[in-house]
Amino acid sequence: MQKLVKPQKKQKKLNFLIIVSFLALALLAISAAAASDSNPDLSPSQETEPFFEQIHAESSGEAGNSGVASVPEGPGLISKIQEHIDIAYAVGGIGAAALILFGYLHITSGNPDFAKKPLKGFSWLKIRKTAEAEEIDQEKLEIRKLRLLTAAPILGITVAELLIFSGRMGAAVWVHIGVVIALSLSDIFLKNQEIHRLYQAFMLLPVLRLINLSMPIFFETTLYTFIFVYGPLAIPVVVIILHQRDSPEQIGITMKHFVPYMLISVPLGFLLGLGEYLTIRSGYLIPDLGFENLLKLTITMVFFVGLVEELIFRSILQTRLEKALSVWEALLITSLMFGLMHSGYGTFHEILYTGFVGLIMGLAFYKTKSLPFIAVLHGFVNVFLFGILPHQLGILPGL
Repeated sequence: MQKLVKPQKKQKKLNFLIIVSFLALALLAISAAAASDSNPDLSPSQETEPFFEQIHAESSGEAGNSGVASVPEGPGLISKIQEHIDIAYAVGGIGAAALILFGYLHITSGNPDFAKKPLKGFSWLKIRKTAEAEEIDQEKLEIRKLRLLTAAPILGITVAELLIFSGRMGAAVWVHIGVVIALSLSDIFLKNQEIHRLYQAFMLLPVLRLINLSMPIFFETTLYTFIFVYGPLAIPVVVIILHQRDSPEQIGITMKHFVPYMLISVPLGFLLGLGEYLTIRSGYLIPDLGFENLLKLTITMVFFVGLVEELIFRSILQTRLEKALSVWEALLITSLMFGLMHSGYGTFHEILYTGFVGLIMGLAFYKTKSLPFIAVLHGFVNVFLFGILPHQLGILPGL
């Protein structure tokens, strides 16, 4: 039995490495395209995942005026940090590619047919081996089918977000619409209930993008626009949770260790927010750090952005992928989608960094199963990123 299980574990490792290698190649390709088309005078002015203000500005002929105060750039400490980040990404990419190649050669170096050799002994052992092999083969076939069907929406959403990354907004919108329609009609052709649950989770990602692209700008700053984006988005999220009949524990609604988690979320949010600020040098969403403005920013980022996005990515999508595939595949796919949904910044570093942040949050959710912890952590990352850090670090030379 041990010999029959070993090839299956190797196949899982191989599939994981294939996914990682595909992700690495895609990110390296994006990095090369971004490096060739980058403009050093262009400062990212989007506030977070959406970039609806840029779309609105382009349509109204007011390009560059997004309503978010941006921090002026100039040579100094931030430029040096950026150079070190570029070098680190390059070295990391080469190292990852070498590691993937070594792992692939190591896994495939054995004899792939050793599991097919008959067992020596009595005939009843051969019959038992044959039955077990057939059961394992059927399980492998189902897993491969599930992975193939899971790859379809991932590919569609990835293509749409890469189109946004390259500035082709119209094509991206049509791809996202096509993904939503295809996932909605999939139950006509597919009768697997697990696939239906997965597709409902994936459907929320293009819906999120389409809502924030179509939302007009009502205010001088875009802080309040989050309420009009994530408020309506909460409706399909709740509908899917109710339809899939998830228990509160499954989606992470628990008060266990609430106080320690809240205390941890603030310093961890600062560290993650600082890393993202150094990556994109975001502007601020509030005019000053007064109590009222900080309270508005915190409520918006925690109860709208953080809560709704963590319900989508961790409570629904990651949980469904864990049940259908495996924990590590769920973490990898969810982190990839989380990073790609930040493609509106038009910078490869932001996609990679937010993918890393998504992996940390995914691991935290897997270990704690606490939605309040992850939602507050996500919210405070944005509070530091778009409120405190731009005001405090923006006054320093070079920052």
